[in-house]
Amino acid sequence: MGDARGPVPRGALFVGCDPPTGVDGSSPMVPFLTIRGLRRRLACGVVGGGLALCAPVSLRAQDTTTACACRDAAARLARQERLLSDWASLGRYREANARLGPPAPGEARVVFLGNSIFDSWAKYFPSHFPGKPYIDRGISGQTTPQMLVRFRQDVIALRPKVVVILAGTNDIAGNTGPSTLEMIEDNLMSMVELAQANAIRVVLASVLPAADYPWRRGLDPAPKIVALNAWMKDYAARHGVVYLDYHSAMADERQGLRADLTTDGVHPNEAGYRVMAPLTERAIAEALRGR
Repeated sequence: MGDARGPVPRGALFVGCDPPTGVDGSSPMVPFLTIRGLRRRLACGVVGGGLALCAPVSLRAQDTTTACACRDAAARLARQERLLSDWASLGRYREANARLGPPAPGEARVVFLGNSIFDSWAKYFPSHFPGKPYIDRGISGQTTPQMLVRFRQDVIALRPKVVVILAGTNDIAGNTGPSTLEMIEDNLMSMVELAQANAIRVVLASVLPAADYPWRRGLDPAPKIVALNAWMKDYAARHGVVYLDYHSAMADERQGLRADLTTDGVHPNEAGYRVMAPLTERAIAEALRGR
């Protein structure tokens, strides 16, 4: 196809069946991604942010597979663009943190740092923890290295008495690339050390059970989760940290999440959060007692 739209930006990523005319698809400055299964050639149009998203040419109604492949690719690219512009999602809570202000005298502020499981819990906080100064700082999809990057902004700067950390399942899923248990443990230890260096008491929550990940099937995460939780429990006992065991209360016979407590095998439903709430309250109370 001709280049009627003007010059291609440096670092543009093309998605389609063939590189645009005159562009070397092997060039490191112009990477090219092929989408399998396309039955029509795709035109590549450069869009904002240096990404070139695919657009089907003359698609008929029966070409739904092609259209879906294109939409999925566009969604993945949009997510990658967000990661490139703000990898740790520091912008997610920046304004909310600024509005929050320091704790009131005598306030036992608690920050919940985690992934989608905490992110989705926030709407239930008023009924599950009425009147409590609990602040949710969960971000869907996040891994331990991302949480470590934002730990100062989203935890230390808020001056809580306690931080509850729930992290690790997205690392096992490979959300930000392959990750060993040792890598997850290193990041958790770093977060604990940062908290303790700033006089913040730590509740280290177990990873919730999961027999599989709907967005990345076949990884068999259950034994890895069990192993990571065993390490966390031992580490907590040796370093003055409270271990919060969600896993034992929520696992089924396959070490997956009990069907009555989940929407998709990974994320709790409201019944699941109601199991988690009293366990969390007891762990926070233990941390505040200064164990």
